[in-house]
Amino acid sequence: MTADVDSERPGERPDRAQEAVGHELFRDDWGIPHLRAADALALARAQGHATALDRAWQLETERHRVLGTSASHLGAEAVDWDRFVRRARIADTARRCFDRLAPETAAWVTAYVDGVNEGLAEGAERAPEFAAVGLAPGRWEPWTPLGVWLSTHILFAGFPTKLWREEVARRLGEDRMSLFATDGPGTAGSNGWLLTGARTATGAPIVAGDPHRFIEDPGVYQQIRLACPEFDVVGLAVPGIPGIAHFGHTGHVAWAITNAMADYQDLYREQVRRTPDGGVEVLGPAGWYRAHAHTETIEVAGAEPERVEVIETDRGPVIIGDGPGAGDETADAAPAADGTCISLRYPPRVTGELGFDALPALLRARTVADVDTALDRWVEPVNVVLAADTAGSTLHRVAGHVPVRPYANRLRVVPAEDPAYAWREGETVPLPRTEADGSDGIAVMANERGLAAPLGVEFAPPHRARRIRELLGADTGWTPDAQAAVHTDTRLASSRQLLSLLAWAPGLGPAAERLRERLLRWDRHMDADSTDATLYARLRTDVVHRLAAHPALNGVTGEDDPWRSTAHPALFRPWLAAVPRIGYALESLLTVGLLPYEDRLALVAASAEAVAAAAEETPPAPWGELHRLSPWQALPGVTPDKDAIRPGVAGDHDCVLSTSGVPGVTDLFARGPAARYVWDLARREDSRWVVPFGASGVPGSAHHRDQTSLWVRGELAPVVTDWNLLHRTKPHRTAHDRTPHHRTSHRPEENPAMTAAPEPVAPALRAAVHEQKIEGFGTVRLVPVDPAADAELLHGWVTEERARFWGMAGHTLEQVREIYEFVDSLPTHHACLALRDGVPAALFQTYEPDADPVGECYDVQPGDFGVHLLIAPAEGEGAVKGYTETLLTAFIAYVFSDPAHVRVVVEPDARNEKAIARMVRIGFELGPEIRKPEKTARLAFLTRAALGLGLA
Repeated sequence: MTADVDSERPGERPDRAQEAVGHELFRDDWGIPHLRAADALALARAQGHATALDRAWQLETERHRVLGTSASHLGAEAVDWDRFVRRARIADTARRCFDRLAPETAAWVTAYVDGVNEGLAEGAERAPEFAAVGLAPGRWEPWTPLGVWLSTHILFAGFPTKLWREEVARRLGEDRMSLFATDGPGTAGSNGWLLTGARTATGAPIVAGDPHRFIEDPGVYQQIRLACPEFDVVGLAVPGIPGIAHFGHTGHVAWAITNAMADYQDLYREQVRRTPDGGVEVLGPAGWYRAHAHTETIEVAGAEPERVEVIETDRGPVIIGDGPGAGDETADAAPAADGTCISLRYPPRVTGELGFDALPALLRARTVADVDTALDRWVEPVNVVLAADTAGSTLHRVAGHVPVRPYANRLRVVPAEDPAYAWREGETVPLPRTEADGSDGIAVMANERGLAAPLGVEFAPPHRARRIRELLGADTGWTPDAQAAVHTDTRLASSRQLLSLLAWAPGLGPAAERLRERLLRWDRHMDADSTDATLYARLRTDVVHRLAAHPALNGVTGEDDPWRSTAHPALFRPWLAAVPRIGYALESLLTVGLLPYEDRLALVAASAEAVAAAAEETPPAPWGELHRLSPWQALPGVTPDKDAIRPGVAGDHDCVLSTSGVPGVTDLFARGPAARYVWDLARREDSRWVVPFGASGVPGSAHHRDQTSLWVRGELAPVVTDWNLLHRTKPHRTAHDRTPHHRTSHRPEENPAMTAAPEPVAPALRAAVHEQKIEGFGTVRLVPVDPAADAELLHGWVTEERARFWGMAGHTLEQVREIYEFVDSLPTHHACLALRDGVPAALFQTYEPDADPVGECYDVQPGDFGVHLLIAPAEGEGAVKGYTETLLTAFIAYVFSDPAHVRVVVEPDARNEKAIARMVRIGFELGPEIRKPEKTARLAFLTRAALGLGLA
């Protein structure tokens, strides 16, 4: 009889290659990878492999960024970064940190790297960027993920801001050093909040938020699911890093982070001199001593190679300036006349610890206490953390490594030779924590000067945190879907000071008066369709430029703008540019400290006149037409739909929807929500997530940009946790798949002649192709038939009188075994045992009609998929009411879980009236009778449309 259906993976039995590797790869309708493996090491390997398939170019880009070799294929524009990471010794630090990992963590990271290396070649074939630059993917080393983590986060603490403060103090006076204090151009902020059960509709906590980072294409976060017998976690991974570090949900506990805005990196001014033999000496607290120094060569595509001298002092590697007499080989920053350089001291370089031992512990967490313990091993970046578990427990703490040293170290560059500025060896600042389940049931983290205040200098303004708390406090029945209203809130509270000055600006002309009236009526929401928001942005820009031209800021603006100076590497110029600094600090600059009140009123009045005149001539367009996403790409122009990645979006720098342009410079934005998430502790399947682009980093893929429209509208995709609703992918064979082991240790190959045949595995212990829990019926699992192990069972079934239409009544046991060995050898035909609560209940076979004799008997359509079903005798029709129909319905759901399957084809014996009637009851449409060598059959077809599924 012909009837097939299952509910987990589309018509493929588990491929022997995937069984050998010990993992399966599924995807949901958004292409998001869901990985299932036999153990944590196999799962790490699977994660690396899947990431290489989806993000090969991104991984290659990150590897080059770690090594400082990006210029070798991207050209001169990448030299600044290459020089910095070589000087900062990122790769060497990663090696050191890897060597200090716990052995089990090192094995886990190595497994991930093995998976990356196995998948890169296939991933590179899909990615057009490799061909565009003539690049082949390079090999990852076990320490490469640690290098990716370091290079991604080395600028998170914003140490270049200390260079800006130095310039302000030198040019405007020591008392002006903190004049522009706010989160500056290089920092990345986030929103996060926790609602206790007292605030939710279900009575269970919700954790939600969105990390604000520079938005890259492909995205900096990867939606993923990692499942093995030890854990089953969904979350946002960082491509190139195993596990789920920042945002995860284990089914029992969920966590999220924001940047704590802590200061934990220091800059030291080093006195250096050249020795007669070409070495470098440095002045330390105990006098002059010889420092480490060597020279490296940076290859540059389309240009001559550049040499860079790498110097490391007892404080850390020199990142600015060269030793005296070094010449112009590193022309990006000339050495100071007195032979001074600036070194960078950062915790992983000092301690050899990066915190990776926390990552596998987070995956295994089942309670808030587990998350708390895991985060005790966290190093950097320093984060604020919120967590909640299904028991209702909550956590609100800071995690990371902040060294103990003088407060002056946080503010500016300090002298290396003075022992007063040394770190206190082995000591770290105690990390704050507080209750997350206070009287209002709300906890918020938005980079504000809150929990982490003792650890930093500059923080984000309080507007986002206050607004989130205000919104959440308005209801006590919050649901996961309702969190989108918080994610997308566009109220710009920081507009208050400028609008207040506008309200009192004297002597406005008619046009400026109309502008004032209009903006004072404005609801202060930076909505995409708002022309008032555009007018406000125009006014703000004009005010920023007038402030930049004001005599009070002479010395840091115009020709004296620090970003024009060659004293610092070009890489740090975004932190040294005056106009962006003024734009970000505008609210405070318009409040107190810089200009008298009358001067501020006059400046705003002049801006209102200018903006009003321009608006009379050119009416403002909606904000969304100007405020467009401008993501970073390593290789712009390769992707053909470049316009599609510049959508117009609502929001602004200080909105909860923090889509951050550069006030006074551009309305385009490169920083914004790099992902959004909602973790529901009542039902994980009600959780939500979205990223700016899609799960795939491959241009042209169906899942390259399919989430962009959701992201722009503020909507979220469902987190699918039912394996039956996922699509099992066909295996990607690698050389490793053909070996019998999947561990990360490199063992000698076994001699097949000396390897015993594997012991038969009982059906209940085999990996399932599909598993479905059916209320009132039990758990149905589909496992592949093992011809040798199952021959006796199958022979007993197919030779009974009740199975006469199966056509094998007279077959011997050996003949049955040979038939299923033949089926097992075919890539187009598969046989599975259906288990009900672990007991064999049916034989389920699938086939591709155009590769089967039935294909000669009718016009095969694209998407046709054939099935056969034989019910076991012990569980006959009378055992459970609707038994066969229940199994058949489950099998059909399995088949249609593959979007490539459009129509199920069955061809029961024409005399089997009972089976034909069953097909009709389920929804099959009868076709013609056909003649086959072994029988006359009746075709029947079941389409997606007949079940109301539509086309996938």
